[in-house]
Amino acid sequence: MIIDIQRFLAAERKYWAELERILEDLEADPLSTMDFEQAKRFHYLYQRTSADLARIMTFASEPEIRSYLEALVARAYGEIHETRTKPHRLKPFHWFFHTLPQTFRRHLRAFWLSLAVTMAGFVFGALALSVDPDAKQVIMGQFGRHLMQQPSERVAEEEKPDEDDPLPFGKMFGTAFYMTHNTRVSITALALGITWGVGTILILLFNGVLLGAVAIDYILGGETAFLVGWLLPHGAIEIPAILIAGQAGLVLGSALIGWGSRRPLKRRLRAISGDLVTLVFGVAVLLTWAGFVEAFLSQYHEPVIPYALKISFGVLELVLLILFLSRSGAEQPPAALDTGLDDAERETEHAADQNA
Repeated sequence: MIIDIQRFLAAERKYWAELERILEDLEADPLSTMDFEQAKRFHYLYQRTSADLARIMTFASEPEIRSYLEALVARAYGEIHETRTKPHRLKPFHWFFHTLPQTFRRHLRAFWLSLAVTMAGFVFGALALSVDPDAKQVIMGQFGRHLMQQPSERVAEEEKPDEDDPLPFGKMFGTAFYMTHNTRVSITALALGITWGVGTILILLFNGVLLGAVAIDYILGGETAFLVGWLLPHGAIEIPAILIAGQAGLVLGSALIGWGSRRPLKRRLRAISGDLVTLVFGVAVLLTWAGFVEAFLSQYHEPVIPYALKISFGVLELVLLILFLSRSGAEQPPAALDTGLDDAERETEHAADQNA
């Protein structure tokens, strides 16, 4: 094959330079990724440069160009087919604002099931206590005296001024307890997914029963404002966090069952392992915040902190959490790679492709 070497170099050199720039960027940051359009462009440049190498191989008078193209094609081949394990670089903000909400939305059906099971328990607990007041001992007896009290007695006790408990530091000890207890419950909900999700469902159902019984007890006792002001500031984060833990447990149970998947169990578990880790760490972060709120805000009542202020704070938390989980980290349409070519050059490129 006879080619005009000068014309060949003038036409193709810009593509080699573009491919080399991309390779330098990838080699400088091994953790960088391409979107779909960038990957298509990279593959096109690799194929074009490989074809140029095949053409120049027959032109013995240009050994330097041939060596350059051989090295360039080898580097591109290595990037396309590399299988090395890339070092993990922790990016906390990216993980929290992108990876976590994206993972949550990827398994949204499991979350709705977690919510449905909890709501079923809530309704059952509320109905059970409404029909049979003696069920209070069965449902709440193991959770301490404050739940077994009459709501009016509890409210009078909580609203009584306590000069020995100053607002800034008085209940700091409670933070660690609330965080560790709720994190333990959440991890249990996840871990019980190994029972094909049955244990997770039972945990969610029982939590719903307890919450429903407590809610109806205070509502029937005429202490709705106290109930909402007590539970909402921390519950707006804590309850969704436990639901997300249940979501993770159900995802694990679904992977164990398979649901018609032909992939072996090992591959199914490997496919969800990263998502499970993301969800459980996300739950831990949410419960940490809920623990602080519970210790420093929820446990203080009127006249120290007005119920309206506490309820408003809880509503704001819930709205922000919903927006965070539904909108944060939303995928943007892939942008085309800027190759530095103007429209005329693109037309020339298209014409060359048609003639090839």
